[in-house]
Amino acid sequence: MARINLLPWRAERRKQRQKEFGVMLAFAAVIGVLAWFLVNAYYNGQIEGQQARNAYLDQQIAQVDEKIKEIDELDRQRARLLARKEVIEELQASRSQMVHLFDSLVRTIPDGVMLTTLKQEGQKLTLEGRAQSNARVSTYMRNLEGSGWMTRPDLSIIEAKAADGAAFNPGLPYQFRLSVTLASPNAVAEGEEGVDGDVDSEAGEAADTTAAAEGAAS
Repeated sequence: MARINLLPWRAERRKQRQKEFGVMLAFAAVIGVLAWFLVNAYYNGQIEGQQARNAYLDQQIAQVDEKIKEIDELDRQRARLLARKEVIEELQASRSQMVHLFDSLVRTIPDGVMLTTLKQEGQKLTLEGRAQSNARVSTYMRNLEGSGWMTRPDLSIIEAKAADGAAFNPGLPYQFRLSVTLASPNAVAEGEEGVDGDVDSEAGEAADTTAAAEGAAS
């Protein structure tokens, strides 16, 4: 005898499939949410790590900047100290230069020459005076050149000219003006100070001969 199932099995089967589909859908949603959390956590960790490295680099850069500022300040202090040192050395050299300068002026001036004016402008010294003859002025310029403390003598004026005191010193009829450049004390070698007296005496004799010749010609 045949059996016929009259129950709504198709509806039961449909409900069963819908239930299974809902379970699978919920499972997929859970898997998706879990995957999203894992990926998000991974990238958040990467971002936090990079931020930590950036913060460390910023800290190191700030320390380096502080060190650079300290180095700049030390460089400025060094520059100021070097400037002071140069000023002190210049003052020391100038003090020594003046001593040697006046000593050289005394040593280099020959007989028959008298200085009336000294004027210094920087490293240039202007000398004015009276002389017995042109040869005496030439001798004086050679002596200045060989002194070691005065270089490049330049004669600007030499002429026979009477002065207010000519009546008291008639033997110095020539008026002259010359300029010399002061040498740096560091550039002057030892042993070059002063002028050899033999040179002065020979030049004086030559000047006397010249003066005698001029007097005889007159």
